[in-house]
Amino acid sequence: MGSSGPVCRRRRLKTLNCNNKGFRVIAMSEDRSSNGQKSWLGKLTQAFAHEPKNRQELLELLREAHQNKLLDSEALAIVEGAIQVADLQVRDIMVPRSQMISIKATQTPREFLPAVIDSAHSRYPVIGESHDDVMGVLLAKDLLPLILKENGDSFNIKDLLRPATFVPESKRLNVLLREFRANHNHMAIVIDEYGGVAGLVTIEDVLEQIVGDIEDEHDVEEDSYIKPLPSGDFLIKALTPIETFNEFFDSEFSDDEFDTVGGLVMSAFGHLPKRNETTEIGAYRFRILNADSRRIHLIRLTPIAR
Repeated sequence: MGSSGPVCRRRRLKTLNCNNKGFRVIAMSEDRSSNGQKSWLGKLTQAFAHEPKNRQELLELLREAHQNKLLDSEALAIVEGAIQVADLQVRDIMVPRSQMISIKATQTPREFLPAVIDSAHSRYPVIGESHDDVMGVLLAKDLLPLILKENGDSFNIKDLLRPATFVPESKRLNVLLREFRANHNHMAIVIDEYGGVAGLVTIEDVLEQIVGDIEDEHDVEEDSYIKPLPSGDFLIKALTPIETFNEFFDSEFSDDEFDTVGGLVMSAFGHLPKRNETTEIGAYRFRILNADSRRIHLIRLTPIAR
Protein backbone atom coordinates (compact mmCIF):
# COMPACT_ATOMS: atom_id res chain seq x y z
CA MET A 1 0.00 0.00 0.00
CA GLY A 2 2.79 2.40 0.87
CA SER A 3 4.21 2.38 -2.66
CA SER A 4 0.94 2.78 -4.53
CA GLY A 5 0.84 6.57 -4.22
CA PRO A 6 3.97 7.37 -6.30
CA VAL A 7 3.01 4.73 -8.87
CA CYS A 8 -0.45 6.23 -9.28
CA ARG A 9 1.03 9.69 -9.62
CA ARG A 10 3.38 8.47 -12.33
CA ARG A 11 0.47 6.80 -14.13
CA ARG A 12 -1.59 9.97 -13.96
CA LEU A 13 1.30 12.06 -15.26
CA LYS A 14 1.79 9.60 -18.12
CA THR A 15 -1.89 9.88 -19.01
CA LEU A 16 -1.67 13.65 -19.19
CA ASN A 17 1.47 13.48 -21.34
CA CYS A 18 -0.15 11.10 -23.81
CA ASN A 19 -3.43 12.97 -24.04
CA ASN A 20 -1.88 16.17 -25.31
CA LYS A 21 1.57 16.89 -26.65
CA GLY A 22 1.21 20.60 -26.00
CA PHE A 23 0.50 19.88 -22.34
CA ARG A 24 3.54 17.63 -22.15
CA VAL A 25 5.84 20.34 -23.50
CA ILE A 26 4.47 22.92 -21.09
CA ALA A 27 4.71 20.51 -18.18
CA MET A 28 8.33 19.66 -18.91
CA SER A 29 9.27 23.32 -19.28
CA GLU A 30 7.52 24.28 -16.07
CA ASP A 31 9.05 21.36 -14.17
CA ARG A 32 12.57 22.09 -15.36
CA SER A 33 12.35 25.71 -14.25
CA SER A 34 11.29 24.90 -10.71
CA ASN A 35 14.87 25.13 -9.31
CA GLY A 36 14.30 22.33 -6.83
CA GLN A 37 10.90 23.53 -5.70
CA LYS A 38 7.76 21.54 -6.39
CA SER A 39 6.30 22.81 -9.67
CA TRP A 40 2.64 23.56 -10.28
CA LEU A 41 2.49 20.29 -12.23
CA GLY A 42 3.59 18.34 -9.16
CA LYS A 43 0.91 20.01 -7.08
CA LEU A 44 -1.58 19.45 -9.88
CA THR A 45 -1.01 15.70 -10.13
CA GLN A 46 -1.51 15.36 -6.39
CA ALA A 47 -4.86 17.11 -6.71
CA PHE A 48 -6.25 14.64 -9.27
CA ALA A 49 -8.61 12.13 -7.67
CA HIS A 50 -8.86 10.07 -10.87
CA GLU A 51 -7.42 9.89 -14.35
CA PRO A 52 -9.14 12.17 -16.92
CA LYS A 53 -10.87 9.98 -19.49
CA ASN A 54 -11.38 12.64 -22.16
CA ARG A 55 -10.47 16.23 -23.01
CA GLN A 56 -13.48 17.70 -21.26
CA GLU A 57 -12.58 15.99 -17.99
CA LEU A 58 -8.99 17.15 -18.39
CA LEU A 59 -10.12 20.75 -18.89
CA GLU A 60 -12.42 20.57 -15.89
CA LEU A 61 -9.56 19.31 -13.72
CA LEU A 62 -7.27 22.06 -14.96
CA ARG A 63 -9.86 24.76 -14.32
CA GLU A 64 -10.48 23.37 -10.85
CA ALA A 65 -6.73 23.48 -10.24
CA HIS A 66 -6.73 27.11 -11.37
CA GLN A 67 -9.54 27.95 -8.96
CA ASN A 68 -7.52 26.30 -6.20
CA LYS A 69 -4.50 28.42 -7.19
CA LEU A 70 -2.45 25.40 -8.25
CA LEU A 71 -2.27 26.71 -11.81
CA ASP A 72 -1.91 30.35 -12.85
CA SER A 73 -4.12 31.98 -15.48
CA GLU A 74 -1.42 32.15 -18.14
CA ALA A 75 -0.53 28.47 -17.87
CA LEU A 76 -4.21 27.51 -17.97
CA ALA A 77 -4.80 29.60 -21.10
CA ILE A 78 -1.83 27.99 -22.87
CA VAL A 79 -2.96 24.46 -22.04
CA GLU A 80 -6.52 25.25 -23.16
CA GLY A 81 -5.14 26.68 -26.40
CA ALA A 82 -2.95 23.63 -27.01
CA ILE A 83 -5.95 21.35 -26.57
CA GLN A 84 -8.16 23.58 -28.71
CA VAL A 85 -5.96 23.48 -31.84
CA ALA A 86 -6.82 19.82 -32.36
CA ASP A 87 -10.49 20.82 -32.78
CA LEU A 88 -9.94 23.87 -35.00
CA GLN A 89 -9.55 23.82 -38.78
CA VAL A 90 -7.62 26.17 -41.04
CA ARG A 91 -10.84 27.85 -42.17
CA ASP A 92 -11.44 28.97 -38.57
CA ILE A 93 -8.39 31.23 -38.41
CA MET A 94 -7.29 31.96 -41.99
CA VAL A 95 -7.08 35.43 -43.50
CA PRO A 96 -9.88 35.35 -46.10
CA ARG A 97 -9.15 35.86 -49.78
CA SER A 98 -10.76 39.31 -49.83
CA GLN A 99 -8.36 40.53 -47.13
CA MET A 100 -5.14 39.01 -48.46
CA ILE A 101 -2.36 41.45 -49.31
CA SER A 102 -0.94 40.09 -52.54
CA ILE A 103 1.56 41.34 -55.10
CA LYS A 104 0.87 41.06 -58.81
CA ALA A 105 3.69 39.59 -60.85
CA THR A 106 3.35 42.47 -63.32
CA GLN A 107 3.86 45.18 -60.67
CA THR A 108 7.11 47.10 -60.37
CA PRO A 109 8.80 47.69 -56.99
CA ARG A 110 7.60 51.29 -57.09
CA GLU A 111 4.03 50.01 -57.36
CA PHE A 112 4.06 47.32 -54.66
CA LEU A 113 6.60 48.61 -52.09
CA PRO A 114 4.12 51.05 -50.45
CA ALA A 115 1.86 48.10 -49.57
CA VAL A 116 4.83 46.13 -48.23
CA ILE A 117 5.95 49.04 -46.06
CA ASP A 118 2.45 49.81 -44.81
CA SER A 119 1.51 46.24 -43.90
CA ALA A 120 4.95 45.28 -42.55
CA HIS A 121 4.37 41.60 -43.29
CA SER A 122 7.30 39.28 -43.90
CA ARG A 123 5.74 37.21 -46.71
CA TYR A 124 3.45 38.00 -49.64
CA PRO A 125 1.68 35.77 -52.18
CA VAL A 126 2.59 36.70 -55.73
CA ILE A 127 -0.27 36.22 -58.16
CA GLY A 128 -0.75 36.18 -61.91
CA GLU A 129 -3.98 37.27 -63.54
CA SER A 130 -6.16 36.44 -60.51
CA HIS A 131 -5.95 35.45 -56.85
CA ASP A 132 -6.41 31.83 -57.91
CA ASP A 133 -3.15 32.01 -59.86
CA VAL A 134 -0.60 31.96 -57.03
CA MET A 135 2.84 31.81 -58.59
CA GLY A 136 4.86 31.72 -55.38
CA VAL A 137 5.75 33.62 -52.22
CA LEU A 138 7.91 36.73 -51.94
CA LEU A 139 9.87 37.31 -48.74
CA ALA A 140 10.20 40.96 -47.76
CA LYS A 141 13.85 40.43 -46.81
CA ASP A 142 14.61 39.38 -50.40
CA LEU A 143 13.74 42.92 -51.48
CA LEU A 144 16.61 44.46 -49.50
CA PRO A 145 19.11 44.24 -52.39
CA LEU A 146 16.85 46.64 -54.30
CA ILE A 147 17.99 49.37 -51.93
CA LEU A 148 21.54 49.02 -53.25
CA LYS A 149 20.47 49.23 -56.87
CA GLU A 150 20.06 52.64 -58.40
CA ASN A 151 17.87 51.32 -61.19
CA GLY A 152 15.06 48.92 -60.33
CA ASP A 153 13.80 48.67 -63.91
CA SER A 154 15.71 45.42 -64.41
CA PHE A 155 13.92 43.85 -61.45
CA ASN A 156 12.23 40.51 -62.19
CA ILE A 157 10.03 39.34 -59.35
CA LYS A 158 10.07 35.75 -60.62
CA ASP A 159 13.77 35.53 -59.70
CA LEU A 160 12.88 36.00 -56.02
CA LEU A 161 9.88 33.70 -55.71
CA ARG A 162 9.84 30.87 -53.19
CA PRO A 163 7.53 27.86 -53.73
CA ALA A 164 4.06 28.31 -52.28
CA THR A 165 2.56 25.71 -49.94
CA PHE A 166 -1.12 24.86 -50.39
CA VAL A 167 -3.40 23.39 -47.73
CA PRO A 168 -7.14 22.59 -47.66
CA GLU A 169 -9.58 24.57 -45.53
CA SER A 170 -10.43 21.44 -43.59
CA LYS A 171 -6.90 20.70 -42.33
CA ARG A 172 -6.72 20.65 -38.54
CA LEU A 173 -4.43 23.17 -36.89
CA ASN A 174 -2.40 20.65 -34.92
CA VAL A 175 -1.56 18.85 -38.18
CA LEU A 176 -0.74 22.12 -39.93
CA LEU A 177 1.56 23.20 -37.09
CA ARG A 178 3.39 19.89 -37.30
CA GLU A 179 3.84 20.36 -41.06
CA PHE A 180 5.01 23.96 -40.65
CA ARG A 181 7.69 22.81 -38.23
CA ALA A 182 8.77 19.81 -40.30
CA ASN A 183 9.05 21.82 -43.53
CA HIS A 184 10.44 25.01 -41.96
CA ASN A 185 7.57 26.85 -43.59
CA HIS A 186 5.77 29.88 -42.18
CA MET A 187 2.86 30.51 -44.56
CA ALA A 188 0.41 28.45 -46.60
CA ILE A 189 -2.19 29.31 -49.21
CA VAL A 190 -5.60 27.91 -48.29
CA ILE A 191 -7.55 26.13 -51.04
CA ASP A 192 -11.31 25.56 -51.03
CA GLU A 193 -13.12 22.42 -52.19
CA TYR A 194 -13.24 23.70 -55.79
CA GLY A 195 -9.50 24.34 -55.99
CA GLY A 196 -9.77 28.11 -55.68
CA VAL A 197 -7.82 30.25 -53.23
CA ALA A 198 -9.84 30.77 -50.05
CA GLY A 199 -7.23 32.68 -48.05
CA LEU A 200 -3.89 32.24 -46.33
CA VAL A 201 -2.65 31.10 -42.93
CA THR A 202 0.67 31.63 -41.12
CA ILE A 203 2.45 29.77 -38.36
CA GLU A 204 1.89 32.83 -36.17
CA ASP A 205 -1.87 32.48 -36.65
CA VAL A 206 -1.67 28.92 -35.33
CA LEU A 207 0.64 29.70 -32.42
CA GLU A 208 -1.59 32.58 -31.31
CA GLN A 209 -4.38 30.06 -30.78
CA ILE A 210 -2.14 28.46 -28.15
CA VAL A 211 -0.25 31.28 -26.48
CA GLY A 212 -2.41 34.27 -27.36
CA ASP A 213 -1.20 37.39 -29.15
CA ILE A 214 2.42 37.33 -30.35
CA GLU A 215 3.73 40.86 -30.43
CA ASP A 216 6.56 41.98 -32.69
CA GLU A 217 8.53 45.14 -33.30
CA HIS A 218 5.54 46.71 -35.05
CA ASP A 219 3.23 46.32 -32.07
CA VAL A 220 2.51 48.95 -29.47
CA GLU A 221 5.15 49.29 -26.74
CA GLU A 222 4.31 47.60 -23.45
CA ASP A 223 4.01 50.88 -21.55
CA SER A 224 1.88 52.56 -24.22
CA TYR A 225 -1.71 52.06 -25.33
CA ILE A 226 -1.62 54.08 -28.56
CA LYS A 227 1.14 54.33 -31.17
CA PRO A 228 0.98 56.88 -34.04
CA LEU A 229 2.11 55.64 -37.47
CA PRO A 230 3.81 57.69 -40.21
CA SER A 231 0.76 57.16 -42.45
CA GLY A 232 -1.48 59.02 -40.00
CA ASP A 233 -3.07 55.84 -38.67
CA PHE A 234 -2.69 54.56 -35.12
CA LEU A 235 -2.00 51.19 -33.49
CA ILE A 236 -4.23 50.74 -30.47
CA LYS A 237 -4.20 48.01 -27.86
CA ALA A 238 -7.64 46.52 -27.33
CA LEU A 239 -7.18 46.99 -23.58
CA THR A 240 -6.89 50.76 -23.98
CA PRO A 241 -9.34 52.36 -21.53
CA ILE A 242 -12.11 54.37 -23.20
CA GLU A 243 -11.10 57.34 -21.04
CA THR A 244 -7.52 57.18 -22.35
CA PHE A 245 -8.79 56.93 -25.94
CA ASN A 246 -11.06 59.95 -25.47
CA GLU A 247 -8.25 62.03 -24.01
CA PHE A 248 -5.88 61.15 -26.85
CA PHE A 249 -8.32 61.72 -29.72
CA ASP A 250 -10.51 64.34 -28.06
CA SER A 251 -13.50 62.06 -28.61
CA GLU A 252 -16.57 61.45 -26.47
CA PHE A 253 -17.21 57.70 -26.43
CA SER A 254 -19.14 56.60 -23.35
CA ASP A 255 -17.46 54.27 -20.88
CA ASP A 256 -20.71 53.41 -19.10
CA GLU A 257 -21.14 50.11 -20.95
CA PHE A 258 -17.56 49.31 -22.00
CA ASP A 259 -14.29 49.95 -20.20
CA THR A 260 -11.95 49.35 -23.14
CA VAL A 261 -11.65 50.08 -26.85
CA GLY A 262 -11.75 46.33 -27.48
CA GLY A 263 -15.17 46.08 -25.86
CA LEU A 264 -16.44 49.05 -27.87
CA VAL A 265 -15.20 47.60 -31.15
CA MET A 266 -16.52 44.10 -30.43
CA SER A 267 -19.94 45.58 -29.72
CA ALA A 268 -19.88 47.37 -33.08
CA PHE A 269 -19.10 44.10 -34.86
CA GLY A 270 -21.72 42.17 -32.93
CA HIS A 271 -19.36 39.18 -32.78
CA LEU A 272 -15.75 38.36 -31.99
CA PRO A 273 -14.03 39.62 -35.16
CA LYS A 274 -11.20 37.95 -37.01
CA ARG A 275 -8.02 39.57 -38.22
CA ASN A 276 -8.45 42.23 -40.93
CA GLU A 277 -12.19 42.68 -40.33
CA THR A 278 -13.12 46.37 -40.28
CA THR A 279 -15.88 48.49 -38.81
CA GLU A 280 -16.60 52.20 -38.56
CA ILE A 281 -17.56 53.96 -35.35
CA GLY A 282 -18.11 57.69 -35.52
CA ALA A 283 -15.19 59.36 -37.27
CA TYR A 284 -12.92 56.31 -37.10
CA ARG A 285 -12.36 53.10 -39.01
CA PHE A 286 -11.15 50.18 -36.88
CA ARG A 287 -9.31 47.23 -38.45
CA ILE A 288 -8.46 44.15 -36.40
CA LEU A 289 -4.75 43.33 -36.58
CA ASN A 290 -4.49 40.67 -33.90
CA ALA A 291 -7.24 38.55 -32.39
CA ASP A 292 -7.64 34.96 -31.29
CA SER A 293 -10.66 32.79 -30.54
CA ARG A 294 -11.12 34.48 -27.16
CA ARG A 295 -10.39 38.19 -27.51
CA ILE A 296 -9.14 41.13 -29.58
CA HIS A 297 -5.53 42.18 -29.00
CA LEU A 298 -4.48 44.90 -31.44
CA ILE A 299 -6.40 47.36 -33.62
CA ARG A 300 -5.43 49.76 -36.39
CA LEU A 301 -7.38 53.02 -36.38
CA THR A 302 -7.82 55.25 -39.41
CA PRO A 303 -9.43 58.69 -38.96
CA ILE A 304 -12.20 59.21 -41.52
CA ALA A 305 -12.51 62.60 -43.16
CA ARG A 306 -16.09 63.81 -42.84
